[in-house]
Amino acid sequence: MTLRFYNSLTNQKEDFRPIHEGEVSMYVCGMTVYDSCHLGHARAMMAFDILVRYLKNQDYKVKFVRNITDVDDKIIERAIQNNESIGDLTQRTIASMQEDFAQLGLLLPNTEPRATDYIPGMIEMIEGLIQKGHAYHSPGGDVFFAVRTFPEYGKLSNKNIDDLNPGARIAEDDSKKDPLDFVLWKSAKEGEPSWDSPWGQGRPGWHIECSVMSFENLGEHFDIHGGGPDLLFPHHENEIAQSECASGNKFANYWLHSGLLKINGEKMSKSLGNFAMLKDLFISYHPEVIRYYLVSSHYRSSLNFDQESLNQAKSALTRLYQALASMEGEGNELDQDMMNQFSLVMNDDLNTPEALSLLFQLAKSINNSSDPIQKMKYGTTLKKLSGVLGLLQDDPKTFFQFGATLSDEEIDQQIALRNVARDEKDFQTADKIRDSLTEQGIILDDSSEGTTWKKS
Repeated sequence: MTLRFYNSLTNQKEDFRPIHEGEVSMYVCGMTVYDSCHLGHARAMMAFDILVRYLKNQDYKVKFVRNITDVDDKIIERAIQNNESIGDLTQRTIASMQEDFAQLGLLLPNTEPRATDYIPGMIEMIEGLIQKGHAYHSPGGDVFFAVRTFPEYGKLSNKNIDDLNPGARIAEDDSKKDPLDFVLWKSAKEGEPSWDSPWGQGRPGWHIECSVMSFENLGEHFDIHGGGPDLLFPHHENEIAQSECASGNKFANYWLHSGLLKINGEKMSKSLGNFAMLKDLFISYHPEVIRYYLVSSHYRSSLNFDQESLNQAKSALTRLYQALASMEGEGNELDQDMMNQFSLVMNDDLNTPEALSLLFQLAKSINNSSDPIQKMKYGTTLKKLSGVLGLLQDDPKTFFQFGATLSDEEIDQQIALRNVARDEKDFQTADKIRDSLTEQGIILDDSSEGTTWKKS
């Protein structure tokens, strides 16, 4: 089965045909770095991490660009609130973001451009748009893109230009020729960062940065553009308009958008105050539990967050780790039938829920098999396919022991004392030690090879 994606530009699944055979060029809108990342951000980034992993698994050479927005109204406002420089705020927040993404196991992009490094290219693109009649310098000092000069405006969001309103993120401005026009360059305001330009001191608008960073890193025409669902309009619609007017070429062939993450039916966002910070979740849950939770739903579907869902993800992932832990050694032979089934479901627009069901079939086969050769083959396949999803990458013992309130040394000391009591047939003391550990979330497992433990 050919790899197929749901293309937001055509509203249907399409066979994936890269511009250059065996190579994929992909741009994903990344973070605006004014605060730490929450689970909603991880939801969007995870979708494209799975995409990159699967493309590489299918032997594509992938050039993956994910930008960083480091100049923006929110960044300026937060720096003022914190009484710190914009540079200090963005550097600290970028470091926090990279730490969170590493915890989640997100692959690094090939390039992670920052908007402030591409100001000259933005000025050059804006100048070209003005020369072609697609933009104008307003009496207020700003430069706007003239939306009605691009007849195809609305083709991504399926909106009729005459039915549109400017949208909440686009401030009304009397100096615009049309309320739909959007800003390409903002004239300088006191206390805000600014750069020299043909229109005086100022800074770029939000949309222009992604067009320039994708052009300079991937070229004017590339394979895949991705992002969260809230970016489809107006951000991605505006990107298409200014990019295609600037180059005269088609911008991206495939547009992929992740689904929303919700809490109690509402979008998770900092503005609504209903967000779960990744750093807080990592305290209570192994990062792979968060990852499993995110990939257990199809990347385009809405996902509702609650504590019970994370607990279910933890239980499910534990079952997979238990199957893996029962294996001894490593093999080379793979179950080709399972490999083919995995490719079939992932080729169908990255159907990760179905892919996970195959992992559980393999875990069941491991647990039920009495043939060591077959058992090894199932285990090797489980490890291989889980890796495509970024799962089962930790040592099972480390996973089981995650979050223990006692240190490893303290638990080992308690086990040693219990072993002494058992040797002396003081079973009452041995049981008390076991019960005490159980109350603290530590489960003991006695076998002929000794006693091991895991977090309940």
